[in-house]
Amino acid sequence: MIGYIVAIDEIGGSELMVYFDNSATTPPHQDVVQSFLTTSTRYFGNPSSLHKLGGEAEKLLHEAKRQVARLLHTDKPSEWILTSGGTEGNNLAIKGAVYGAKREEQHLITTTIEHPSVSETFRQLEEKGFDVTYVDVDEDGFVRPEAIEEAIRPHTTFVSVIHVNNEIGTVQPVKKIAQLCKGYRRITFHSDGVQAIGKVPIDITDLGVDLYTTSAHKFKGMKGTGMLYCKEGILLSPLFAGGQQEGTFRSGTQNVPGAVAMAKALRLVEEKRQNVYSDLHEISSYIREKLSKISDIVIHSPSKQVVPHILNFSVVGKKGEVLVHALEEADIYVSTTSACSSKKSSLSETLLAKGVSPEVAKGALRVSLSYENTLEEAQYFIEELHRVIQTVQSVKRK
Repeated sequence: MIGYIVAIDEIGGSELMVYFDNSATTPPHQDVVQSFLTTSTRYFGNPSSLHKLGGEAEKLLHEAKRQVARLLHTDKPSEWILTSGGTEGNNLAIKGAVYGAKREEQHLITTTIEHPSVSETFRQLEEKGFDVTYVDVDEDGFVRPEAIEEAIRPHTTFVSVIHVNNEIGTVQPVKKIAQLCKGYRRITFHSDGVQAIGKVPIDITDLGVDLYTTSAHKFKGMKGTGMLYCKEGILLSPLFAGGQQEGTFRSGTQNVPGAVAMAKALRLVEEKRQNVYSDLHEISSYIREKLSKISDIVIHSPSKQVVPHILNFSVVGKKGEVLVHALEEADIYVSTTSACSSKKSSLSETLLAKGVSPEVAKGALRVSLSYENTLEEAQYFIEELHRVIQTVQSVKRK
């Protein structure tokens, strides 16, 4: 971890570096890195190999899945498919289920506030002739279960609703929507849980979902690792052809070190959630209170049914990307929209979907916290934000 610490120290010149972009990625926990290194060097065998080294790796992979299944309350380790992360998990869940259904006429439902790895996947399916309905959200960014039910047709086969929105932090009524979908035997229900892990209590069996996506680097695991929950009996058409690994759903040599590290990261973040969740909520509440007193700031994240680690707001009359770079000069790191969209010039689809005007959406910033952030960092952020707002040139109105 020495190299990592040195790299962080070299990012900027101030004594206090504030990383408030944890929804984009989190720095891996030191114990997680050690688990990854140990598994990589001592248990390097291919889990598909017949010899002893392969058998040892296979046992570690099974144990990692067993731990994930236990921590997220599912019945069987075999219901977890190892992936490279959230994007692959979402693509496998959606395309896999749609193509696996093998029906001539299929109607699909999703929402207007999904992560790009979901929304772009549905757009690809539309291009191939599938009928897709994008359900709108209310002004606070919530999906109404009634709106999902109103969109269901006789040939609806698949519904996907994000669990925690990655931009404004709204916790969607996934359990109610899952129960609704169970009333239609032909419908498979998927939820993108990437931003929910470690932030809200998750009992996947109780949620009632058929498919659930996770990504390790969002909770201090290693990048390039994730797992997709696939309830036993759900048919998926593989994205990759090859060696038939992961129950034939995901061919390719498994990333055993990543899986082991992910299980460790999940255990650690669940301990944090249960023990220091109130500290995270206190920091988030402090930032929200201070922001509400600054003129020309509009807070987009609602105050209820929202995770404490995500807070989205706009500085009206300023450009979000300009504010990001201005704060960076003070060693404060925030973002504008989803990390997958932040380098594009387009505005946040989530903010537009909830009725935010394009002019206000231009000035959007997302603060996303971790359990390691402190109140001192929040105070420094507010102080520097005040300074930046005063110094950054306003957007020229056309």
